Amino acid sequence: MADQLDKTVLVVDDEPDVVRFLQMALEDDGFTVVTASDGLEGLEKARKFKPDLISMDLVMPKHSGAKMYRELQKDKELKKIPVLIVTGHAHDELGKADLEELTMSGPGIYLEKPVKPANYVANVRKMLDMPETGQAENKLDDQDKLKEELESLAKDADPEKLKKIIDELKKK
Repeated sequence: MADQLDKTVLVVDDEPDVVRFLQMALEDDGFTVVTASDGLEGLEKARKFKPDLISMDLVMPKHSGAKMYRELQKDKELKKIPVLIVTGHAHDELGKADLEELTMSGPGIYLEKPVKPANYVANVRKMLDMPETGQAENKLDDQDKLKEELESLAKDADPEKLKKIIDELKKK
């Protein structure tokens, strides 16, 4: 883990796996992370912790990201907090209209799921006027190199040996 930064990010998403994924990416870069599972809980935590940035999903039960954003704008202090939208509904009926409204009147910055950890952290840092560390990019480069090497080897591999390797990997 990187040195602890003096920055807190509130991650609001109704998918626990996404929350854990984003939380790990941020914590690996040294951020303090507070999480919420919907817009109502997100508002509550934003008021309590006054984060430096809010990362939120657009489509959530109970209270959507769009509703949460509108509520944030009604509060003098909270409306100053930068908001990064992370959504899988940028182009479908569930989120397209809300996203268009928010990008026109609000944060203007959004990432589409699935996000790459390095890209996510780089956008958070950019929004907070922080320098990029390069650590996340290096991890991603290493992972991409390993993937490419594996794909290259798999192309020429004997199918029987490949099946044995896959079976071994599944055991672990």
